[in-house]
Amino acid sequence: MKTRVLVLGADGYVGRRVAAALAASDWAEPIAAGRRAGKGGAPGRITLDATDRWAVRNALAEADAAVNCVAGPAPVMVAGARALREAQDARPGGPLRLVHFSSMAVYGSAEGPVDEGHLLNGDLGPYAAAKASAEQLLTGREEVATLRPGCIYGPGSPQWSVRIARLLRAGRIGDLGVAGDGCSNLVYIDDVVAAVLAALRAGAAGGRAYNLAMDGAPSWNDYFAAYARALGAVPLRRIGRRRLMLETSLLAPALKIAGIAGRRIGMADLPPPIPPSLARLWSQDIRLLSQRARDELGLSWTPLETGLRETALAAAMAAGRGPGQPGKGG
Repeated sequence: MKTRVLVLGADGYVGRRVAAALAASDWAEPIAAGRRAGKGGAPGRITLDATDRWAVRNALAEADAAVNCVAGPAPVMVAGARALREAQDARPGGPLRLVHFSSMAVYGSAEGPVDEGHLLNGDLGPYAAAKASAEQLLTGREEVATLRPGCIYGPGSPQWSVRIARLLRAGRIGDLGVAGDGCSNLVYIDDVVAAVLAALRAGAAGGRAYNLAMDGAPSWNDYFAAYARALGAVPLRRIGRRRLMLETSLLAPALKIAGIAGRRIGMADLPPPIPPSLARLWSQDIRLLSQRARDELGLSWTPLETGLRETALAAAMAAGRGPGQPGKGG
């Protein structure tokens, strides 16, 4: 009999990929749970509010293991973690194996090499604070394995591939000088999914946290340069400090407001903002150490060249042009 794995947050980028990988395996059967109804009553798909502890409890009763990929606004992530903990505690057969997605954001403004034993930094913004609160609610329990990925890139990654491609093609980012010298802590989506599957099956993974970032992750400047070449978005522009400050202090608030208004009237293809938090990340020299994931979960990291080739190919297909062909800015 296959292991039934409840995937909470299955509508998101990571959740969709995890559910697909479980379905393709010979040992697991996913139960994909999301807020939206599945098309045509897709098998293994349920509609569920992850903040509703009764709904989560009922879903856990039908599963053998779970993966928490719930993302979204800070209050939703914390409420979802609280509902999951309460549902786990109330489960008649006892808590089941859980893989919980946290983030490198819990390390806050830390710099230098950081392993899983690093104290969670108290200097946290709303998103990072919510991730840290969710960890406190769920982790440190024998049945829970916690994943702290860096920046997840790959085909269709909304934050670190799609958005970056749009900014590169528009010439809004490029060589940022010292403002882009921070470590990117990239991790390819397939490696993240492999970590989930390994943590579900590894008996020693419970109660442990795992950083996920490729060995020798490039600086953001080097990532932008390599990705721009793969996209055909060259030559790369030099973006000075003044231009970057203009983006973060003046354009970002206006674009954020425009994006909110645009989504309400069905205009989704608006230029992405560059908020101050993103610019700070590009200069932050924090380097995740992922030795534990390699040793205990048996992971290996996709080479950057391979990951960017697949990512650029997917981007080109989505835009209706060949790999490496220049496109319009956006």
